[in-house]
Amino acid sequence: MRVDGRNGNASLINVRGLDKKYYRGGEEIHVLQGLNLDVEQGEFIAFMGPSGSGKTTLLNLLGGLDVPSAGSITVAGDEITHMSRSKLTEWRARHVGFVFQMYNLIPVLTAFQNVELPLLLTKLSKAERRKHVEIALGVVGLSDRMHHYPRQLSGGQEQRVTIARAIVSDPTFLLCDEPTGDLDRKSADEIMELIGTLVKQYHKTVLMVTHDPVVAQRADYTLHLDKGALVESGAIAQAGGGGR
Repeated sequence: MRVDGRNGNASLINVRGLDKKYYRGGEEIHVLQGLNLDVEQGEFIAFMGPSGSGKTTLLNLLGGLDVPSAGSITVAGDEITHMSRSKLTEWRARHVGFVFQMYNLIPVLTAFQNVELPLLLTKLSKAERRKHVEIALGVVGLSDRMHHYPRQLSGGQEQRVTIARAIVSDPTFLLCDEPTGDLDRKSADEIMELIGTLVKQYHKTVLMVTHDPVVAQRADYTLHLDKGALVESGAIAQAGGGGR
């Protein structure tokens, strides 16, 4: 992992000169400025910073949910910045798994059906889809809850279903936006253990936004958004920023 853009094009994710501006009335809001980042396969990176610092904006750009004002994002050799909307949708389905703070499960569907949803857009047969879903639910420890509805699950179990849905298509990387923000400490620790297992045992690449320093400690690296740029936690400490 590098934030200075000197790794060339060998990394899984290459971000170069990323800018994002918004306009509110007549005011220009510069959220990200000239951001560079290289992420290797199997790395777990946490992004921290105050509310409004652009953490979620960065995740949305990396996941192809938003487009930058300038700069480029390349994932596994695919430069996504100028893809058409239809191509970007196809790319997202193949490469990105999303985990949000709010679980975004459909209440009238069982855990199995919620996890199966991304696969309905693929050419997999019903039997193949079932196999994928059962494997994903097994990985998150919910094989015995696959026919339960969200209302019959705890918050931690709902988030496990969300993670199963994120990994069911075997994406290139996972984007997690405050995945423990709605959980008590015990459930949060369990979710972080699971994410750690996905990284260490299944070699998944994870990029996570969090406000919780305890959660951030689980990552391989913690990056702080500071005035539109990424700064490694160690660099902030050396500069006297105290990691805030």
